[in-house]
Amino acid sequence: MRTILLLLALAVALQAPALAWESRAKSVRDGDSINVTNADGVQVNIRLYGVDAPEAKQAYGIQARKRLAQLVSRRLLRIENVDTDRYGRTVALVRLGDGTLVNEEMVRSGLAWVYGQYCQRVDICARLRQAEAEAGSAGRGLWADPRPVPPWEWRRRHKTEEWYAGPVRAMKTIARKVRGIIR
Repeated sequence: MRTILLLLALAVALQAPALAWESRAKSVRDGDSINVTNADGVQVNIRLYGVDAPEAKQAYGIQARKRLAQLVSRRLLRIENVDTDRYGRTVALVRLGDGTLVNEEMVRSGLAWVYGQYCQRVDICARLRQAEAEAGSAGRGLWADPRPVPPWEWRRRHKTEEWYAGPVRAMKTIARKVRGIIR
């Protein structure tokens, strides 16, 4: 009996919706990150779950940032926390008021890849992969390029360049300090 109750409680917990809250975008950092303010007035850096957009200095990086800004500017956003990344950013699903999943729209417009390494939720990731396949067949955005370079590969190739390495070091330092305060 105890095992059945435990299994039932686990099943309910796994099906419970993610903690969701609402906010408006304060700024768009790049094609997969926005800044919002939480209910306490604290600025929160949101990283779109399951996607990776081109870096600013990479082909389609500026277009990705502009598209994300078009999607979220002046709109009330529903943010569903999924995780916290190693830099202390909140990784989340971001929805518009009409239910449109911003993460999926970035992929559908051909301005972000499915970030397979970190995309683990079967329900969401299947939708993202379908959107990526549609964008690829239609040649939208970065898929117009005959050999687009995924951002994770581009970052690996450019990680020693100071313009890239400096901000990454700063983010890691900030994340360490935040983790130290929380503990």
